Amino acid sequence: MLLRNLSAPAQWRSRMTFVLALAAFAVGLGNLWRFSYLTGEHGGGAFVLLYLLCLFVLAVPVLIAEVALGNYSRAGPLQALRDSADRSLRSRHWVWVGVLASVSALLLLAYYVVVAGWALAFASSIHDGAFSSASLVNVGEYFEQLLLDLPAQLYWQAVFLLTVMLVVGCGLRRGLGLAPWLLLPGLIALLGVLVRYAMAEGDLSAAREFLFSAQLLDFNLHSLRAALGQAFYTLGIGLAVGIVYGASAPERIPVGRSVIAIALFDSLISIAAGLAIFPVLFAHNLAPTAGPGLLFVAVPYAFGNATGGELFGALFFLMVVVAALGAAIALLEVVVQALRSCLPLRRGAAVLAAGGLCASLVVLLSVSLADNPARPDGLFVQLDRLLGEWLLPLNALLLCLFAGWRMRRELLRACLYREQDGFFSLWYGLLRYIAPPAIALVLLTAAWSRWWPAS
Repeated sequence: MLLRNLSAPAQWRSRMTFVLALAAFAVGLGNLWRFSYLTGEHGGGAFVLLYLLCLFVLAVPVLIAEVALGNYSRAGPLQALRDSADRSLRSRHWVWVGVLASVSALLLLAYYVVVAGWALAFASSIHDGAFSSASLVNVGEYFEQLLLDLPAQLYWQAVFLLTVMLVVGCGLRRGLGLAPWLLLPGLIALLGVLVRYAMAEGDLSAAREFLFSAQLLDFNLHSLRAALGQAFYTLGIGLAVGIVYGASAPERIPVGRSVIAIALFDSLISIAAGLAIFPVLFAHNLAPTAGPGLLFVAVPYAFGNATGGELFGALFFLMVVVAALGAAIALLEVVVQALRSCLPLRRGAAVLAAGGLCASLVVLLSVSLADNPARPDGLFVQLDRLLGEWLLPLNALLLCLFAGWRMRRELLRACLYREQDGFFSLWYGLLRYIAPPAIALVLLTAAWSRWWPAS
């Protein structure tokens, strides 16, 4: 595969900018509609402990490898894999791992744009009192009408996508470097306000029981798969964002400790999101669900029937948009750098091209939803499964195999020269011997449940 040799990207001026940027990417929709539900469904506190074990033993080592590759090569995902393969005297076919990661980033970006567009529409509607004293049936019908109203869907999705393109078009320092300083404090402030509201107006004891009590009867082998999948999903493993942001990180950063700090922050946000959502749901006798059913049916109903729900419901959906924006900015940058590695494009043209590709996918998804919003095996659902069950774990496995088994050890040590020898040895062992079979287990169990569901 013929790649252009691009100059090294601009570097951020501080380690904090790198940490905030990667943290803003990690805090995505998975924290809001997936972690808390899985915790309650799989044994509460027991699942939290298993999830943290999977996060720090399996997911964090892979993300460290991504960041180290980018920080060492000072290039985008395709160039980083090509250059690392050359220096390790390996085949350049490993570049295709970067291609697969970039394609996955584009698909996930389209998914985020669709959901963020819904969140913008709901923020406007709930602020205007559309759900005041509404029933669950009324809220479900409103969501279905939104899916059927293709122009309305596309309007809000275009607003979100154009905002993402504007930020990425401003470059690494004025766009990607500035946005996290605004988005992450805003997200924390919104989450703090919503947690305080949930503690005052919601059923905190029921939420605490749901999230943190150890229900070992609900803890089984499927819980292990769920914990592994959520650990990879929440950090965005296998999307090459770590490579892109690592290439722009300042020199002499402690890569390992920075990634661990990001994982800790991401875990705290996940738990706080549960404390912001579930007390309000339980106060209205709602059974918790996951995915769109949680965010766009149960949550609007709960806020619509709560004191001050118009204001705090609008703030909740604004928080969803902020979380999606931090992730979407990173995903679009991955696609932009991949396009620039293959085509003679300046940043502005690459942003337009990447935005156009994403917009095409968004229109395709929205049209499929408008044709039949209730279809359980529709294109949107299939994309969610493809990314979560197949592409992200597969990308992570290939990256583990390259960094752990094909890349020269001394090159990896040079990437992590700020870390102690003991830390490097532990990380290298996890990357080589623990993470690959664990990721393979996720893929095998997904295949087993897909093709032999009755077994």
